[in-house]
Order: sequence, then C-alpha cells, then structure tokens
Amino acid sequence: MNIESLDKAFVLSSYGRNTTSFVKGKGSKLYDDTGKEYIDFASGIGVSSVGHGNEVLVDAICNQAKKLIHTSNLQVIEPQARLAERIVGLSGYDMRCFFGNSGAEANEAAIKIARKYGKVSFDNGEFDKKRYKVITLEHSFHGRTITTVKATGQDDFHSPNFSPYPDGFSHVGTIDDVYGHIDDETVAVLIELVQGEGGVQPFEREEIQKLALAMKEQGILLMVDEVQTGVYRTGEFLASNLYDIEPDVITLAKGLAGGVPIGVATTNLKDIFEPGDHGSTFGGNFLSTSAGLAVLEVLEEEKSSGALDEKVNLFAENLDRIATNYPNLFSQNVGLGLMLGLRAVDSKIQQTVMSNAFEEGLIVLKAGRNTVRFLPPLTITKEEIIEGFNRF
Repeated sequence: MNIESLDKAFVLSSYGRNTTSFVKGKGSKLYDDTGKEYIDFASGIGVSSVGHGNEVLVDAICNQAKKLIHTSNLQVIEPQARLAERIVGLSGYDMRCFFGNSGAEANEAAIKIARKYGKVSFDNGEFDKKRYKVITLEHSFHGRTITTVKATGQDDFHSPNFSPYPDGFSHVGTIDDVYGHIDDETVAVLIELVQGEGGVQPFEREEIQKLALAMKEQGILLMVDEVQTGVYRTGEFLASNLYDIEPDVITLAKGLAGGVPIGVATTNLKDIFEPGDHGSTFGGNFLSTSAGLAVLEVLEEEKSSGALDEKVNLFAENLDRIATNYPNLFSQNVGLGLMLGLRAVDSKIQQTVMSNAFEEGLIVLKAGRNTVRFLPPLTITKEEIIEGFNRF
C-alpha cells in the first residue's frame, strides 16, 4: 500500500487532507516525496515557530532524548521548572504554570482554575453564591474537547453528534456585549486578543483595557487564550504585553516547543491548585520542556536582535501591496505581527487562492470570515518571504 492508501485504511477520517506527503524540511521550506519544494507560510498552523530542522532545537531534543525522555510529575523535572521560570520572566507577570500537551488542555486547565476560584471565593464570602459561568466571544476557538468546543463561540463546532455539552458557557458578539451578560454566577471571561480561526481578527486596544479594568473591579477573572498569539507570534512574547493588560490566566501552546506537543496555563492565582486538583501524565516532561527552552533561546535572539521586527514589517508591506493591488480579490489585510490574513471577497476566492498558492509551491491556511491566513515560522528569512510572495 502507498501512504495515501494506508492513511485511508487505518486512520480515522477526522481531517480533510490533500494527498501531499512531506518528507523533509529545512528552515521555512518543505519538500514532498516527489522532491517538490514549498515555502511554508503556515508552520503547521503556527507550531513550527523556529522552522524545520532548526539546529538548536534538534540538538536539544536529541541530547535530552539520550539522557531521559520521561519520568512523571510525581518528581521534580528540572527543564519544566526552568521553562516555567523563563515563561514567567518573559511574560512580565507574577504567575505559576501548569503544563499539559495542547492548547485544548491548557484551556481545560484555565476553566478548572476559574471554577475553583468561583467555589473558593464563595466559601470565603467574597461571592454571594458559587460562580462557574464563563463568557466567550462569537468567532472564538478554544479547542476540540467537549468542554473547550462548547467554550468556542462558533455554532458550526457544536454538532448535535457530540451533545449534550457542559453548561456554563455563553457566547456574545462583541466586547461591549460582555457587560450585559454578566450575572451573579459569572466567574470569568475567556477571550483571544486576535481571533485566529475566527478570521485573524484583532480587537481594539482600548476596549480590551476597559474590559480588563472592569473585570478586576468586579472580581471576575480575565482569561486570555494565547495558544496562537503567544510566544512572539504577534511580535512580543505575549499579545497581552502589546495590549498592556495583566490577565489572571493566560494559556499557551502551539509555537512554544517548535512541534513537540506542549500546553501551558499560567495564572496569578498561584495557590489555586492543590495536589490532586489537576494533572497530566505527559505534560511538562523532560523532552517537551527541553524543546521549549531551546525554542525560547532561538526566539529571544530573533526578537532582541531586531530581526523579528524587520520580518514583521516586510510581511506587512507585502500584504498591504496585495490588498491594494487586488481589491477585486481582497477587501483588507488583518492581523498582528506574523499572525496575518487577507480577507477574501468571498469563500470561492479564498479557496481558489489557497489551491493556486499550493500549486505554486506555497503553503497558506484557511480561517473564518473568508480569510487566507499566514503563520510563517518566526525564523523565516527575508529571502524566503520575498520568494513566498512571488509565488503567491
């Protein structure tokens, strides 16, 4: 059997795959089993943040694998502690970390943090009743587990095939709508500062700062899903830094370990969990956290040297040019940093552009609101950016 036949025979058909089989990558280029080269403007949906075959990451993974891949969280794990220290230091917030294996797991941890906060605050007399409800936004995406898919504010994800879903979640259209939906059982608001799957749509800085202040005054947690926006994707370590807010909970995943599964929930409620409250067999093991430390080493240098900011500007210039020159195809360009999109006039144009780009040897992504999404490796070279846009 060839690979396509094996896939169809033995893998559940959860994905709308094409038949391309990639066999190797270097930097921001991928090569399929026919030898064809592709410029990668997708980075595995924002995961391969330091590109393919990055020597610092590869060496860290290999060296750690030779020593120890996994024990368990019943013992102290040195690279986990060091990665937590690094994340907290780079964030600028006074927090502690819980490690899992994905963005969905990170958001599950955030929801458990919120619910325990609601229970403890009621027990302490700070709330009149136990609070458990979480408000999210339309067009949001928070994961594929039963709980996080219900937290996701897109009806298309709420298939009756998987109902009933957990209660306690409501979705509102705008930030301004949040205030009118708060009741005496609301414990948290969970938002993305740039909605990724929802069309690479950033929120206005002022409305987010107003929300953060209002939640703090009411004792309601502000939880920010930075699964896609975090780890320098929007130009700073966190999008929260760009918005100049201090969330109570932040979740990270995707680009943190360059392709090794990882997820993190960070919170200023540093004593919220007790032993037994939450856990993960694989979360934060030696391999994933060693990879995370290597990725941060690479990306900190990209940021401090000014290279990342230069690439952000070059990418933005090219998207501005395309949006200006092809108004019959694209209504606007959107996004922050290297989390960017072109809003196509309609879904047919979106799909045609993506298909044609792939034929030209360029990988781009689909997002909601007819958006063609760009999530290149943060280590992409200027030459790769220019060549990628030539192909586009």
